[in-house]
Amino acid sequence: MHVAIIMDGNGRWAQRFGWPRLAGHKQGAESVRRVIRHSPKLGIDVLTLYAFSSDNWKRPAEEVSGLMRLLAHFIEKEVAECLKNGVRLEFIGRRDRLPANLIPAMEQAERATLHGKRVHVRIALDYSSRDMLLAALRPGMDREELSRSLGPDVDLLIRTGGEKRLSDFLLWECAYAEFHFTQVAWPDFDESDLESAMNEFRARERRFGEVAQTSAA
Repeated sequence: MHVAIIMDGNGRWAQRFGWPRLAGHKQGAESVRRVIRHSPKLGIDVLTLYAFSSDNWKRPAEEVSGLMRLLAHFIEKEVAECLKNGVRLEFIGRRDRLPANLIPAMEQAERATLHGKRVHVRIALDYSSRDMLLAALRPGMDREELSRSLGPDVDLLIRTGGEKRLSDFLLWECAYAEFHFTQVAWPDFDESDLESAMNEFRARERRFGEVAQTSAA
């Protein structure tokens, strides 16, 4: 099962307490750890996290540089934990605009965790679904080839923080995804919130364009 999460509300969470926005991102990193640890227990074998969109470069330079430092620190700290828990790390999105010191850390983490089998965690950095589609498309490509190039279809898309939009995230892969929007800001999102989203997902009937099955009278 593939769950994708738009981790929204970090900055607004921090501002509620009168803290700098980066404090919300730091607390949000703890939510990432919680969700990664808990995902296999819920049958999630692919988890895609929207960490930094291509549009986020428009944010204040101080916040962006702080986010990049936080990402580097997170990667450095989490590799050993991922190895211990069977987590495979992969980074999707552009790499040419990321800080030079971040790239080797990402590549090393991907190599070290390549054989993790419990859960495949994909972290979207400098990511734009539109750009990914344009880069993947080739003449004569069919649906199956494009899907293989982009990644697995999403079963459940979760967005925290109260907004209700995709924000250029996994547009192709979310063609038949179920959506779960929550007011909970990402720094407050915990195991119980993930379980609640999964329970709601499992109660839905996914028809993929077919007619609902009815029981015989």
